[in-house]
Amino acid sequence: MAVQMAIFVMYFLVLLGSGYIASKLTKGTEDFYIAGGNIGWALGGATIAATQMSSGLYIGTIGMMYKVGWSFAWVALVFPVAYWAMTAVVAPRFTRVKKLSLPDFIASRYYSNTARAIASIIIVVSFVVYIQAQIVAGGLIANIIFGLPQVTGMILFTAILLVYTVLGGMLAVIYNDFINMMTMLAGSFIAVPIAIHYAGGFDNLINYAVAANPITFTWQGMPPSLLFSIALAFFLGAFGRPEQLVRFYAMKDMPTIRRGIAFTIFLVGAAHLLVFILALSSSAFFPALPTGDMAMPLIARAVLPPAIGALILASVAAAMMSTVDSLLMVAGTALSHDIYTMLINPKATEKQKMWVARLGVVAVGVLPLVLLLSGVGGGDLVQMIVALFSALMGAGFTLPVVLGILWPRANKEGAIASMVGGIATAFLWRAFGNTALLDPVVPGFLVALVLMVGVSLMTPAPPREAIEPFFSDSSLT
Repeated sequence: MAVQMAIFVMYFLVLLGSGYIASKLTKGTEDFYIAGGNIGWALGGATIAATQMSSGLYIGTIGMMYKVGWSFAWVALVFPVAYWAMTAVVAPRFTRVKKLSLPDFIASRYYSNTARAIASIIIVVSFVVYIQAQIVAGGLIANIIFGLPQVTGMILFTAILLVYTVLGGMLAVIYNDFINMMTMLAGSFIAVPIAIHYAGGFDNLINYAVAANPITFTWQGMPPSLLFSIALAFFLGAFGRPEQLVRFYAMKDMPTIRRGIAFTIFLVGAAHLLVFILALSSSAFFPALPTGDMAMPLIARAVLPPAIGALILASVAAAMMSTVDSLLMVAGTALSHDIYTMLINPKATEKQKMWVARLGVVAVGVLPLVLLLSGVGGGDLVQMIVALFSALMGAGFTLPVVLGILWPRANKEGAIASMVGGIATAFLWRAFGNTALLDPVVPGFLVALVLMVGVSLMTPAPPREAIEPFFSDSSLT
């Protein structure tokens, strides 16, 4: 226990130290929101990969595979395709006019502060749901490592995140994402051969897993329609996730973005492969857990040597932190920049903007914790909450982003109708639809598509000055 505590304390001190250094380099709101727009490919690629690999990978994916078998693993194939498409299709036009946030882009492309406000509200509400899942997972890790009550662990997890994010803004987030990404890979790379050795070899590991769960290598664990639609949620969500899109603004230029995304695909692929093997280990070693979300922490505690177990749990904590700090930044930006600065007080001084920026991050970090402590949220498998978040982003933002840079006729009325209709439909399907067969992203995206195209065609075309920055002259004629 002493070794584990020492490793975690050292790890958290590194994160806090990085936040302090970043705070000294943060001179204004552009530094705070998008790291000055000067991030290189290695930091940029690592931060996108780390943001994607939340507790949804290290706890949620293992938990889902523990429950339904390896059929869930194919969902990971959508990520390299989505990232390639983002680089080839979205990034070149999306970054022509550098902004501070996704609502900034929407307000500019769709010439509407109403669209900005709606996008900001969607971000804050959706991110609160997602952050809750990460905080619950953080409390679980603290309980296993330190023996703390889960509530105490959730509070501690949130406090550490808030300190370094508030101090250093996006620079702190990106620096720590790089540290967290390397911690994830190191922990997984060391843990996998130890787990295989513990089972007596890879063949034995597979045999134990199949004996514990006969559907491990079948398609019986989850209906194919649900598997496909969850994959679609992650694919479409990748195009509409504000915390990833804003990384394009943080990187220097398109060549940097292309190299960064190639690095992202490598990191995401390596991490998923290692995690899939750890998922087999969880079924083999712990065949009767009440919830699959317990699998990864138990491997670290019961199978691995104390120091390695602490490192793998640090990897889990790193995955959660690298996602939540990004969520805090984006949701805090929506509150402070897009709502306060752009809509309420456009004449705010730079000092006032910085104060509000930091207060926005605090507000978005504290709210999910307060809701959890009040009994609101939690309860689902972590991966299902992550999938719901991706569905909301796919239904709400993918079309305004993608059609916004591909279809000049898309206008503000279509974008507003698409965002509201897509999000509302996804929520309604989650509440009343058959989620055992179909992920909410499918009805949400289809409704959003009909509204985006139909309403845009039935209302006036957008003014030329709004679309000109995002299209070449030939595409406007």
